[in-house]
Amino acid sequence: MTRFTWTLAATSALSFFAASNAFAATELAWWHAMTGANNEAVEQLAKEFNESQSEYKVVPVYKGSYPEALNAGIAAFRAKQAPAILQVFDAGSGVMLGAEGAMMPVADVLQKGGYEFKKDDYLPGIVAYYSKPDGTMLSFPFNSSSPILYYNKDAFKKAGLDAENPPKTWPEVFEAARKIKTSGAANCGFTSTWLTWIQTENFAAWNNVPYGTNENGLAGLDVELKIDAPIYVDHFQAIADLSKDGTFRYGGRTSEAKQLFMSGECAILTESSGGLGDIVKSGVNYGVGQLPYYEGHGPQNTIPGGASLWVFAGKSDAEYKGIAEFFHFLSRTDIQVRLHEVSGYLPVTMAAYEETKKSGFYDKNPGRETPIQQMMGKAPTENSKGVRLVNLPQVRDILNEEFEAMLAGQKDAKAALTEGVQKANAAIAAAIGK
Repeated sequence: MTRFTWTLAATSALSFFAASNAFAATELAWWHAMTGANNEAVEQLAKEFNESQSEYKVVPVYKGSYPEALNAGIAAFRAKQAPAILQVFDAGSGVMLGAEGAMMPVADVLQKGGYEFKKDDYLPGIVAYYSKPDGTMLSFPFNSSSPILYYNKDAFKKAGLDAENPPKTWPEVFEAARKIKTSGAANCGFTSTWLTWIQTENFAAWNNVPYGTNENGLAGLDVELKIDAPIYVDHFQAIADLSKDGTFRYGGRTSEAKQLFMSGECAILTESSGGLGDIVKSGVNYGVGQLPYYEGHGPQNTIPGGASLWVFAGKSDAEYKGIAEFFHFLSRTDIQVRLHEVSGYLPVTMAAYEETKKSGFYDKNPGRETPIQQMMGKAPTENSKGVRLVNLPQVRDILNEEFEAMLAGQKDAKAALTEGVQKANAAIAAAIGK
């Protein structure tokens, strides 16, 4: 072999190995449940992180709705094919806690990557919800939200309502919905996504009434629901009465009702602050108000919704290092500020919240600080720390069946809530082996 030939061969080999190394980045599968504008945000985040370094590659994979993504993650773990990161909605937190040995606490993941978890860096209400009682953070609070009220300003004007003064209490919401319907300003006055999360779990916290015993499950696994109390019965009966003539319209168990608002069908919507991205894109002339409450009860404080990122145990050191780098990237102030401003989800760090406030964003966008103020306005009580059940997704399904029967006119609110509580309590007892 001539010197030239050897040099050429060596150069080719080096080029081959260099090219191979370029593709040797540690891949980190990120299973999620984001759609629409929020899916675009997920894809953009992964792209930016991947372009910022060459050692790791985050690969987002859409796995269906929140419950579907949770079930997919559980099945994958059992098959020993779990992703690196799984996005789990708030209701699944109790399920993940029950499988603690299958998970690596995010505080430990950050330490493996050379970072220190500092509790005070995060919004108190958010970090507390996703932590152990001793303060150890179990999952990364990626897209935390709070339920708020959206309203169609054009429909309010047509109905003779004040388009700059949204209703603050539930009786005011019901009255405005009737005026909108009877005036023809919209085909439907009011709708709501997530009846379980908004109208029971956050309803309890915001009105400072018990959802269940044992501090709604945060103080112990043995929980009995209390949502058949008179305040719940009266509230749901009012909704059932409005549904008889279409003043209230049911959209579905999760976020489906958002489409009814974005299409102009319904003029008032209670929905996650994280729904903002799609509502902005819809072109509706919308306004934002706080979650309604009942005089003499609220407002207290809302509890986080949305989802957090959980890390499975049994991964390699390289994978944990990569996940830590990704979470560090997500925690950057500029990233959190942008996510908050674009999506409507809450900034998870105090630095991002303070930077957003200092920039004048809230002054230019009235109502955008509302979900944060709702969560941080008052110190939580035993009724408003959150809801944590080992089988909350199952309990939600049980209650949704009762709500659907009620809205179909098959039973009144009292019967629906009484039966729902009985069935849910039995399911909880079975889940904990009682």
